[in-house]
Amino acid sequence: MAARKGVKSKVKKEKKRKKKPGFDISKTKEEIKKKLKSGKIQEHEAQILEQRAHVKGIVEKAKHKEEEEHRGKWVKTGIFGFDDLLEKGIPKGTSNLVCGGPGSGKTIFGLQTLNYGATNGEKCIYMTFEESEDRLRKHMYDFGWNIEKLEKEGKLIIKRYDPFAITRQVEALLEKAKGELLIDVKPVLFPKGFKPDRVVVDSLSAIAAAFVGKEETYRIYIEQLFRLLENMGATSFLITESTEIPVKLTASNVEEFLADGVIILYNIQKRNIRESAIEILKLRGTGFQKKIVAMQIQSGKGIIVYPEQEVFGGVEET
Repeated sequence: MAARKGVKSKVKKEKKRKKKPGFDISKTKEEIKKKLKSGKIQEHEAQILEQRAHVKGIVEKAKHKEEEEHRGKWVKTGIFGFDDLLEKGIPKGTSNLVCGGPGSGKTIFGLQTLNYGATNGEKCIYMTFEESEDRLRKHMYDFGWNIEKLEKEGKLIIKRYDPFAITRQVEALLEKAKGELLIDVKPVLFPKGFKPDRVVVDSLSAIAAAFVGKEETYRIYIEQLFRLLENMGATSFLITESTEIPVKLTASNVEEFLADGVIILYNIQKRNIRESAIEILKLRGTGFQKKIVAMQIQSGKGIIVYPEQEVFGGVEET
């Protein structure tokens, strides 16, 4: 019980932390209306920008490490065009939410950046809580990535975890730790002797589903997971399922207080076609371009981002 109260108190303290001025959602909505009225944007663009404003408001309030902590060390994703949106790269050792609706390319994003890291000598692990290892290997094979070589060299591990087994383990530890201030919850077990440089967690949504009705227990678990990745110095990409145009990043909102960056993938229906796009909404420790740009998923290549092809105008001003 004390452990639960400790986490709850910590989350509340983060929410009460002094906020930097500058983001006013009502002002943002007025700016969007003016653009719509003047003809600078269309109706569907106004809708997307307004829904996006809610997400940005949440992210602006979130807890982040100081920028200086990661300055000087960056990693590339290896996704063609995406790295051009970054001033220097993604700060090494940061945790980054990768959000998007079904079919937006989140899994491919994760596999592609791990393939790049492993090919360049990094140790990488893909932690799947949904798809099987074989299906993920097939994805990589279909894009022409040499999964067999990387696994044989010990550079890439694809490992499936049972979220319900984790739930039972955490509950047992909490029961055992009644009355104690701290508990030792091992959020995941990596292969012995394997210390990853990059980690993909697919997905937080699947983990959260296993903790339905046990929100405080989930908060304890997810905080331990973020802490483990941080202590290991791994650069992590944590996938979470959202609506087509996110108005909320995660169900619990606790992840936004723990993550350093937010990347959103869009797969939006526009009349009779679907338009794929990507955006870096937030990333501490480096500069980045604030716009939603076009992307494609191409056979034999993976994700290709077009940094100069802006999908929805006026994003950087809202």
